[in-house]
Amino acid sequence: MRGAKYILVGVCLLAGFASAQDLMGSKKPSVSLLPTGITPVTGGKAGQAELRFRISSGFHINSNTPKSEFLIPTVLKLNAPTDIVVGKITYPQGQEMSFPFAPNEKLSVYSGEFAVGVLVRPLHNVIPGKYMFRGQLRYQACDNAACYPPKNLPVQFEVKVSKAPKPRVSNPAQSPHVHH
Repeated sequence: MRGAKYILVGVCLLAGFASAQDLMGSKKPSVSLLPTGITPVTGGKAGQAELRFRISSGFHINSNTPKSEFLIPTVLKLNAPTDIVVGKITYPQGQEMSFPFAPNEKLSVYSGEFAVGVLVRPLHNVIPGKYMFRGQLRYQACDNAACYPPKNLPVQFEVKVSKAPKPRVSNPAQSPHVHH
């Protein structure tokens, strides 16, 4: 009876170890968009939206400016609502890191959390209200041993456009002479 007890304990330990390995081995790289509040902007003026992303633990993605033409850069593409212009998209500088697969080479990567800035400018004639931007973040995730196929993460965020101040209309110069 005592021997059966040890065998049962051993089987349970092995099963637990195997499922832990399955969990670790099946861990997939992912990037997620963190909740983004509504970005306030004024009609006719530029405003900055900030999108924050989180990369799953144990993985990194190439920066927007990888050091090799063979590496896939992280790129945000957006579709803007009518009469709202997407201006410059600002990416953070990548971290210089080397990995076991190329110990003498430094790569420019993002890991953990990073933010991308998006300049948006509603035209003067935009009706005040909330507008949704949609797009995708294209990235390639890697761990210390391998890189995975590139992915596209759906992205969306909202801006609230407030009414632009009325443009000042200057009065044309008036003649000092009275005309009758």
